[in-house]
Amino acid sequence: MKSHSTAQSQDPFKETAITALRRVVDPLVDLMFDLEITVQEFSRLVRDRAVRSAAARIARESGRNSNSRVAIITGLARTEVARILGTTEPSFRSRGEQHPARRVLAAWHDSQRFLATNGDPAVLPIFGKRKSFEKLVAAHSGGIPVRAMLDQLLQISAVEILPHQRVKAKFRVPIFKGMSRSAIANIGERAGDLLGTLKHNLRTASAPLFEGTAFVGDVDIGVVPLVRRQIAEQGSAFIDGATSLFSRSRSKRPRMQDSSQCRIGVTVYYFEDEVATASARQPPRDRSRRKNLQRQHIKSRR
Repeated sequence: MKSHSTAQSQDPFKETAITALRRVVDPLVDLMFDLEITVQEFSRLVRDRAVRSAAARIARESGRNSNSRVAIITGLARTEVARILGTTEPSFRSRGEQHPARRVLAAWHDSQRFLATNGDPAVLPIFGKRKSFEKLVAAHSGGIPVRAMLDQLLQISAVEILPHQRVKAKFRVPIFKGMSRSAIANIGERAGDLLGTLKHNLRTASAPLFEGTAFVGDVDIGVVPLVRRQIAEQGSAFIDGATSLFSRSRSKRPRMQDSSQCRIGVTVYYFEDEVATASARQPPRDRSRRKNLQRQHIKSRR
């Protein structure tokens, strides 16, 4: 009797697909870590999108709804399929599913226990049995050690350590340097369009959408800046020409009220791998040494 793993290894298409999905998921996971999206939130998102996409495909192909077929396609239980389809599309902003760091910061700004008399987040001693950062973390982080949470909040510049082992909240919501809502949305739009093109070409044997890649794997690192600059110039010229073509296409004939319309576009992007030098393989040293925080035991006066 063949094992499940042996049977799976004999499906070359599935193996290749999993390898391809791994390359797609890796940069998404990095983005999740940057934006403090938990694996639980991502799993919930994938399950929701899988069920709704499967239901839409079945309705399109058969003209009817079938929770059983959705369950077969997705591998999820029929009860979960029914639950997802029976609710409106979620916003994924449930307070209970916030990242631990965000929960701690929110409680620091909202909980009366950790506020100053003026209503601002209180400056807290790091350790203490009552009103302290240690108690804040214990109550709202879900079991994360106090020092690990402090390091995380320091890394994203959400808190500041003051003298005498006290900590001050700087921001309610972490500010990520170099990121903006439009830049993050752009990742989803560009990546979605590219995957849509590749998926279209995978499913059709005629009239494929244009997709091409120029690639070489042994370029001297010294010429990379020159190549990068020239590609940027040529890419900009190509995008300008494509924009002019799209504009002319819109103005060729008068727009009818009942005419069908679609979205078209082209994206040019350049990629390069990070060079694995000896210095790059070593973790960067933090110039500001991590201070060794210790509990201060104060003797009670009799």
